[in-house]
Amino acid sequence: MIVEDQALIGMSLEAFLEDAGFSIAGPFPSCADALAWLEHNTPEVAVLDVSLRDGTALPIAHALKERNTPFAVYTGLPFTTSLPDELQDVP
Repeated sequence: MIVEDQALIGMSLEAFLEDAGFSIAGPFPSCADALAWLEHNTPEVAVLDVSLRDGTALPIAHALKERNTPFAVYTGLPFTTSLPDELQDVP
């Protein structure tokens, strides 16, 4: 699962991960789109941008943690030690 609101970045991640053998869901450009997909699906792994068109990816991170689905954060935002709980210990 890829959640990324910048089309070129999302397509680049998609191509890279497909070349590595992954089947891709997304890229989802918004939190709402990703959460709608998660209503009926569970990915094996996810890559999340933190800042999306309609807010942050924190609701997605929370949903993934509830399912014990591993995910990584892929963002241009600077890393800080004051990350929300949903993003603590996330690569």
